[in-house]
Order: sequence, then structure tokens, then C-alpha cells
Amino acid sequence: MKPLFKIRDKSYYGFIDATGSVVVEPQYLEAGDYHNGFTQVRLNGMWVPMDALGRLFLKKMYRSIGPYEGGLARVQVVHHWGFIDARGNEVIQAIFDNAGDFSEGLAVATFDGQTGFIDVDGKFVIRPDFEAAGGFRGGLAPAALNGMWGYVDKKGAWVIEPQWDNARPFEGQVAVVVRDERWGLVNRKGEAVVPPQFSFVQGHSHGEFFNGMALAFADGKYGFVSQDGRVAIEPMFDLAGDFGEGLALVEINGAYGYVDPTGRLAIMPKYEDAGVFSDGLAQVRSNGRWGYIDTEGKFAITPLADAATPFRDGLALVVNEGKWQYIDRFGGIVWKEV
Repeated sequence: MKPLFKIRDKSYYGFIDATGSVVVEPQYLEAGDYHNGFTQVRLNGMWVPMDALGRLFLKKMYRSIGPYEGGLARVQVVHHWGFIDARGNEVIQAIFDNAGDFSEGLAVATFDGQTGFIDVDGKFVIRPDFEAAGGFRGGLAPAALNGMWGYVDKKGAWVIEPQWDNARPFEGQVAVVVRDERWGLVNRKGEAVVPPQFSFVQGHSHGEFFNGMALAFADGKYGFVSQDGRVAIEPMFDLAGDFGEGLALVEINGAYGYVDPTGRLAIMPKYEDAGVFSDGLAQVRSNGRWGYIDTEGKFAITPLADAATPFRDGLALVVNEGKWQYIDRFGGIVWKEV
């Protein structure tokens, strides 16, 4: 499926392909990003699904539309949630108080204040006996009962007994669990591989793994935990970002550089700000302007932009004098806002 990129023209949004050709003319006041071939646009204060050809599914408009997962997207009708298919048909009636995205053939759904799991026919295959729950990963899902969280299998049986203040879906062989507002990691047997010790910081993706590493914050410093359950890099940095392509940005004495998974400085801290590596490049700010460096720390695109975002599928969105531009990996302008 070819990637599409959101563009802006006189406050209206549309989409281009990777060559810069307009696929959807800018005509919407609000639009989401494409995911699994679909996005959402706002019409008359309501949201409508749109496919990769720019076709709107106008059978019904919704207060909210989630991403398509497993061929279905959750939608909100007034105060209740249901699901639509890839043709915009409402295949699961909007009767649920709340609902999550489908994962491994099941979705979290709340009915009459109780939470369980439904299949693609909208039927509860795990009874709504829980207070809350999360998505299935590798056959296990977090669920809460009597204020405590554990993990259940696809029959709804407790595999790991409730014992934490919160729990998140598994990522590989480990999952984030929370006790006394601190997070750690457990394995699929429920054994602590990293006892809860790290704090949450608003705006950071703590406990989410990128390149097998998760950002960890303790005692005012940032480090990293590996997905095999090690404190791979002790918290020692003033600020840090997620790993991308084997490197993570870190701040030392007000300057930004990059470390490898061992904590070794791979690119010395000399930038005013920096972003995540993707497509082999990372955006960095030098002398007040944004450009892009490669994984050796050499400038691949000279700093010329007022603002910059990570590369995705070969293009990056940059801003100059308030105008949007998409550039390729060589700095060539593929599309620009007039």
C-alpha cells in the first residue's frame, strides 16, 4: 500500500503520494493520518472514514473514529461505540460504553459498566466481568478486578493473578506493570524482571519499546531498559528520546547527541535540539535552524528549516516561514505550500 502524506493549502487539508502528486485535493478543515489504508476527515463537526483513493464512506457520520485494525475500526455514535468494516458498514452495533481496537481477533468492550472481550461478530467471548482491560498480545491481555491488575488468557482465565495498580499489554516477552506510581517489567510467568522503580513523565513514552529499548526515568535522570529485562543504560542523562535505528538522542549539559544501546556516545552532543532517527536520518537544530544528519553524525541536509519532523517513507515535513514543505532524503523539495 503506497504511503500518503497530509498537505495543507489555505487551512484546508489533503494528501499527496511519495512523488508529490496530489491524490486528495486540499478540501477538509480537519483530517487524520493514514493508517492501514484509511484516515478520517471532519465534515459538519462529525468524522467520516476515507480510503486511500480519497473516497468518503458517507453512510453515517461519527463523533469519533479509531484506526482500522483487523479490518475493523471502532466508531462512536452519540455516547456509545460500535465497529465499521472496510466499506464503512456498521457491522457491530454501537451499544458499548467504550471499546478498544481489535488485536488478535478480540477487542476490549465495556457494557453496563463491566468490561470483557468481543469477537468480530460483536459477541462477548470473554464475559464482561472485569473493571477494565487492555489488548491481547501473544495470547495474554491485562485486566483489572477489585482495583488490581493481572493478565488473562483468551478463555478469560487468570494466568497471572491481579497484584498491580496498573498493567499494560505485553511487548514481546515482557510487560509494564505499575505499583505505587512506579513502573517495572514482568515476564509471561508474572515474575518481576525489573521491579517497579521508574517514574512516569508526562509527554514521554515510558515503558514502550523502540528497537528493543524503553526510556526509563529515575531520580531526575533518563536511561534505558532493554526488552530482555535489563537496565541497559543507567539513568544518567538530563533528557533522552526513544531509540530509532540503533541510536537514541540524549542531552548532556544542554547539548544533544546520540548513544548506542550500550550507552556509548555515538554522536557527540553538539546540537541545540534533536529528533529520532528514521530512514537513516535525524532532524537536528544548529544555529537556530533545522537540518538532518546521518548515523555517522554528518549533515545530509543542511540546516535551513524553521521546524522539521522525522522522515517517513522517504519524505519529511519541514516548515519555513509558516509554510509546509515535503523534502526527500537529499533535501529536494517534493511539494510545498503556496
